[in-house]
Amino acid sequence: MTATIPTQISIAAALTAVAPEGLPFRFTAYDGSATGPEDSPIHMHLATERGLSYILTAPGDLGMVRAYVQGDLEIEGSHPGNPYGLMKMMLNQVHFQRPTPSEALRIVRGLGWSHLKPPPPPPQEHLPKWRRTFEGLRHSKSRDKAAIHHHYDVSNTFYEYILGPSMTYTCAVYPSLDATLEEAQHEKYDLVARKLDLKPGQRLLDVGCGWGGMVRHAAREYGVKTLGVTLSAAQAEWAQAAIKREGLEDLAEVRFSDYRDVTETNFDAISSIGLTEHIGVRNYPSYFGFLLDHLKPGGRLLNHSITRPDNRFRPTGAFIDRYIFPDGELIGSGRIIADAQDAGFEVRHEENLREHYALTLNAWSNNLVAHWDEAVAEVGYPTAKVWGLYLAACQVGFERNNTQLHQVLAVKLDDQANAHFPLRPTWGS
Repeated sequence: MTATIPTQISIAAALTAVAPEGLPFRFTAYDGSATGPEDSPIHMHLATERGLSYILTAPGDLGMVRAYVQGDLEIEGSHPGNPYGLMKMMLNQVHFQRPTPSEALRIVRGLGWSHLKPPPPPPQEHLPKWRRTFEGLRHSKSRDKAAIHHHYDVSNTFYEYILGPSMTYTCAVYPSLDATLEEAQHEKYDLVARKLDLKPGQRLLDVGCGWGGMVRHAAREYGVKTLGVTLSAAQAEWAQAAIKREGLEDLAEVRFSDYRDVTETNFDAISSIGLTEHIGVRNYPSYFGFLLDHLKPGGRLLNHSITRPDNRFRPTGAFIDRYIFPDGELIGSGRIIADAQDAGFEVRHEENLREHYALTLNAWSNNLVAHWDEAVAEVGYPTAKVWGLYLAACQVGFERNNTQLHQVLAVKLDDQANAHFPLRPTWGS
């Protein structure tokens, strides 16, 4: 005799079916159902039918993020500026299981077919990949410009709340666990400068320069004539103003430009701090070829980028792709080193700063919480929530070794295969 399939199923029961090991937090829904420990400090509440439609029509993190951003999924017991505790629970303790086709049919039928009509996505969400083709081919100049605008032109004031005075949106290097974020960002820039062996009078190109932190550090601390380029107009404007405030106009310049449009060559050194993630893995050969062509013999390259813990390519998650880094791509340090070598570089040193990025993200999250009211006033509650979620999730990702941060130091040999390197490293820790 065939079992009778119930015509209705509660939302909590449906959730239990796809998370059979249970939830570490309390979950309730608008239909009155509940699951998870009643005494959990964190409580997630699905408040509306629209929220259910988001989750059913975009299974995984994208649907839940849409519901959360729109206010249909409410969270108590975790600050929206730093939901680290919730993210740690979700990534470490929640194990979703893909239902069988018959089980999925039973769940959808029980919850109601009407929920399979997708609501419009939140305005904070970037276009799906197929729609981005109208902005140009993947990693074309026009499409890269649009992707960078989505992420970096949110608001300079908003970034100041999160990043602090250094306005540095890349992994810091903590000389000690009790170092401040500003001390750690200064140490990062100085480590890059020492690895590049910068000296007064040299010329440095900083590709993907952000708000010009490395540009100003090299000019101010080492007397190096530095050119930085960024695809963000807001970053370039802020950086040029900072250069003027510090009286560095004779040494430092930041342009609103694609790095591929830099015509100057024969640089003594090139720094690339946080750009590789945006250029596309298949473009690494041309990227490293461009950088090699723009260095003088004996010139050094320092490539600082987020990486995978392995070299197997896989697409970025839907949340990161649609809300944070459109068209961003990650791969392991092995692929980066191989492509740099194949382009003609000699790789001399590399190191993994994974733990430092977890500390950096924690500091940014704390800054967002400390300036929460101002941040919400600047960009709106939904966008501020997206950033809180993103920073906390990334911190957990680095702690879990889902992602890493590698610095790769390479050199352009001269005609005699001389690397112009000392016998042992001189830059210290």
